[in-house]
Amino acid sequence: MKSRNLAIAAIALATLASGAALAQDKGKKEVEKCYGVSLAGKNDCAAGPGTSCAGTSKVDYQANAWKHVPKGTCTSIKTPKGMGSLAPVKG
Repeated sequence: MKSRNLAIAAIALATLASGAALAQDKGKKEVEKCYGVSLAGKNDCAAGPGTSCAGTSKVDYQANAWKHVPKGTCTSIKTPKGMGSLAPVKG
């Protein structure tokens, strides 16, 4: 009887663990890199030569600094310097 109870408990635990893993995957939102939309010091990465990465942009809407945004929204983000871009903006 003990081995049967242990087997049932193991199956129940495995079921709960796999359900929790699936729930976490569904909770993840898809994002994309959007250049030219972050405020100074608020970028997620790629802020140009002489910078180490996240939080290193020097000016608002720096063209070569990106921020993660929900997928499909980047090019619709309007800033005082233009629209968001999926690639670094030269200029």
